[in-house]
Amino acid sequence: MKRWIAQFAQQKVIVIGELMLDVYLKGTSTRICREAPVPVVNLQSREDVPGGAANAALNLALMGAQVSYLTVTGKDHEGQIVSHLLKQAKVDTESIFYDASRQTLTKKRVLSGDQLIVRYDYGTTNLLSPTVESHLIERLKKLYSNADAILISDYGYGICTDRLIDTLKTLQQSDKKPLIVDSKHLTRYHELRPTAVKPNYGEAVGLLQLTEEKNDTRVDQILSHHQRILEITGSQIVALTLDREGAVIFERDRAPYRTHAKATPDSQAAGAGDTYVSALTLALSSGCETITAAEIAAAAANIVVRKKGTATCSQDELTQFFTPSSKVIANREELSHQVTTYRDLGKRIIFTNGCFDNLHRSHITYLSQAKSLGDVLIVGVNNDESLRCVKGTAPTTALEDRMHVLAALDCVDHVVQFGEQTADELIKVVKPDVFVKGGNYRKASLPEAKLVESFGGHVEILPYLIEVVGD
Repeated sequence: MKRWIAQFAQQKVIVIGELMLDVYLKGTSTRICREAPVPVVNLQSREDVPGGAANAALNLALMGAQVSYLTVTGKDHEGQIVSHLLKQAKVDTESIFYDASRQTLTKKRVLSGDQLIVRYDYGTTNLLSPTVESHLIERLKKLYSNADAILISDYGYGICTDRLIDTLKTLQQSDKKPLIVDSKHLTRYHELRPTAVKPNYGEAVGLLQLTEEKNDTRVDQILSHHQRILEITGSQIVALTLDREGAVIFERDRAPYRTHAKATPDSQAAGAGDTYVSALTLALSSGCETITAAEIAAAAANIVVRKKGTATCSQDELTQFFTPSSKVIANREELSHQVTTYRDLGKRIIFTNGCFDNLHRSHITYLSQAKSLGDVLIVGVNNDESLRCVKGTAPTTALEDRMHVLAALDCVDHVVQFGEQTADELIKVVKPDVFVKGGNYRKASLPEAKLVESFGGHVEILPYLIEVVGD
């Protein structure tokens, strides 16, 4: 993961979409207004942050990319504030056009302490004038040849016109580049055959003409429409974000893949979708395989939801996320302590084990499916000597590397080694609610099955996946 993230600095990305200013007016409230039953907030500070597609451009730059931002905004104070903030982050703002007839899209939030009191929005949302639209299109033509990827962040407020989309289609036909689209109206981009699109759940059910369901059934609902959503969007990849439930990745000729979000019940972050799609763009542009790109994007989103306000993710933060620390458990005493903590919190614990030598896509899909069976996934890994006994050959990848690669996956909560030929001793410590193995196994042939059931656990055999998994 870190090797791919290091390559972000080599990527040149064009961002197209609405520029917004997010304003946070912060203060305290100790009394109620006499004119109406509303709090009086004594303002103490103001914070200005790029929003909308400008937030995506900022995220890309902070993750190391060279960014050209193509948009039109008002010739006003708000537009100048955003332009200045982007320049500070080394975003190329030469392609921001200022139109005196437009007002910059602005979202102002008033907070008392951490409590959001009100948000009020203003700004121009109608289509561009033909003259300004022509300037935008000509600049796109000039920028295109030097770009490695294009990110469209379309909020539906007039920047991504039909003519601009047609121009991009022509450019793509002669020189195909990774094209990632985040839009409230994805069907407009069907003919461009995007590399990836990023709808949220509400946008996806709208595309599929479905009724929104509750959180605990949304994933199953969406999974049953794998092929249909790919056809509707015309995209090679659909990264469907589900807030606290993570994301589901659909790809042509591949099984769906799910990433998991880290629970952050008090999150007040805005713009996590912009961060997600920015990281996804850079990963795909760098040449990442889809699952790796999805894991990197999920990590970036997990970083920003722990922040307040319109947040961003830096390259250093993303690199640090994939530096294993507490995920790798050093010994069984530490494992016992960690499991006790999870039990006290009422968490459902999943356990699986294997050699995980030459980790491949089937392993990762298997682990992601295992995580969906509970709250915490603990993976036991055969050490080098144990692997030799089990397989009769020396490991291809050393134990430390195997454990650190597993720890980098967001579906894996903890990794611990063991030296026996079975995982019995680890199971005695974990006492898992669910013990998971791949479909190439049978319950009757699992030496650990009776032990798991003696503790009241359940044995789950997941479907067979392309290659032998869990080994």
